[in-house]
Amino acid sequence: MIDARHPFFRPLWRRVAVVAVCLGWGVFEFVSGAPFWGILYTAVGVYAAWSLLYTFKPGDIENE
Repeated sequence: MIDARHPFFRPLWRRVAVVAVCLGWGVFEFVSGAPFWGILYTAVGVYAAWSLLYTFKPGDIENE
């Protein structure tokens, strides 16, 4: 779903921003009264945190 090896994700701030937007949107959906979408976006945020922050290795990035 997320290609962590793409050069776009090289800077840390972009990886953190993607995770924050996904988790923030999940919270917004929960507050808005849409638990299905809240669960969905929170799950995407957790997956993004896992792949972009926890298991990310800078040496794996493909050079263009």
